[in-house]
Amino acid sequence: MVYVKRTSVSQPNFLASQKYVSFTYQISDSGVTADSKGRKIVPAGTVWPANDATAVGILLNDIDVTSGPQPGAVMVEGWVLQARLPVVPVAAAITALAGKIKFKTVV
Repeated sequence: MVYVKRTSVSQPNFLASQKYVSFTYQISDSGVTADSKGRKIVPAGTVWPANDATAVGILLNDIDVTSGPQPGAVMVEGWVLQARLPVVPVAAAITALAGKIKFKTVV
């Protein structure tokens, strides 16, 4: 019998609707710190490219940038549950995303 240690990933669903628009962007590895296993992971739900007035969208999946920049799906239009994002967007990012991404509060 072969023993394989499995690890599970917990990725909360932050989408508030089934309809959204996403495009592929190159996700940078700069400023990403390695985890305990030495992997550089940009988590799903991260405001991209930065949580400020330059915000374009929100990452749909975890992106492993350990080996350098990687392509990733960035949601540019749709509804999001703001409380389930890994980092709450700042006011400048919400303003930059206004009209494209709408934030819904969880009740």
